[in-house]
Amino acid sequence: MKLFFRFLTLVAVVAMSLADVAPAWALTSRIKDIASLQAGRDNQLIGYGLIVGLQGTGDGFRSSPFTEQSMRAMLQNLGISTQGSQSSAKNTAAVMVTANLPPFASPGSRIDVTVSSLGDATSLRGGTLVMTSLSGADGQIYAVAQGAAIVSGFQAQGEAATVTEGVTTAGRVPGGAIIERELPSRFKDSVNLVLQLRNPDFSTAIRIADIVNGYASARFGGPVAEAKDSQEVVIQKPRTADLTRLMADIENLIVETDTPAKVVINERTGTIVIGSDVRVSPVAVSYGTLTVQVTETPQIIQPEPFSRGQTAVQPQTDITAEQTGGRVAIIDGPDLRTLVAGLNNIGVKPDGIIAILQGIKSAGALQAELVLQ
Repeated sequence: MKLFFRFLTLVAVVAMSLADVAPAWALTSRIKDIASLQAGRDNQLIGYGLIVGLQGTGDGFRSSPFTEQSMRAMLQNLGISTQGSQSSAKNTAAVMVTANLPPFASPGSRIDVTVSSLGDATSLRGGTLVMTSLSGADGQIYAVAQGAAIVSGFQAQGEAATVTEGVTTAGRVPGGAIIERELPSRFKDSVNLVLQLRNPDFSTAIRIADIVNGYASARFGGPVAEAKDSQEVVIQKPRTADLTRLMADIENLIVETDTPAKVVINERTGTIVIGSDVRVSPVAVSYGTLTVQVTETPQIIQPEPFSRGQTAVQPQTDITAEQTGGRVAIIDGPDLRTLVAGLNNIGVKPDGIIAILQGIKSAGALQAELVLQ
């Protein structure tokens, strides 16, 4: 019995010590979910093309002369002479074609492209993008796009009404671009790996470096990672390591993440996002609104029968003032649950909570960054 009691006491002491050390809001994530490889970033591509086959919803050649010039140049390249001919059919639209070239893309693979109208076309629905070259920032052609455009929005109109849902002047061509050129850099030619945090934070960067060094010490016999700043962690390649396998092992390591306390407010939509680490010092808040309503109800006064009087208008104004709220509540937010409960106890709508949070920040009681969108 004494041995069993001592064992329970030891377990209780260890549990209490671990509870004191572990943070209340400890969150863990894989490295691949919080950081990206610098050599594995996307590259943006852009091009100019034509969409044909529209049902009278394309560009007007008078208001968009570049569409007619592009169509004539395309037909001449196909061996068709267009001298002296004029066309007023609105079945062609000039578009800007954009795409993202994924990292390590090889020739022959396909990517999605986005088409956006440049002229006065009203809809790209039902159109087909003709062969368009896509260039990178260095001016080199990396892909060629062609295919049917898919537009999610639609437009219906009559003589007296028009109904439009979504955007009809932009669409996508799924798998419409074929990669023709490989990127000049190769992954295995690198001498190190540079991880970039999606949410820069010094604490998270240090923890990533410590976790990677622990893995490298057990696997290769020494540390290989160093946190340069709050965003970059540089990992040197061991001599006996394969770079691809090394990255596959590192990106699955579990790291405890940390983010600064923030409150994001969108006043247009009334959206409020409060981070888990937001704290509020004890503060008294009173919220109330004064509504003044002015109503004009003029009355018409008629003259007496057989009199020479005139019809007159007598003004009549009713003014009503109403004040709501006015309760005083004490808000003390040692954690997120208490903070939200304190705001809900005041009984105000999201727009009122936005005003309260701005006032708490001005008073210096909000221990977080206030981001207004």
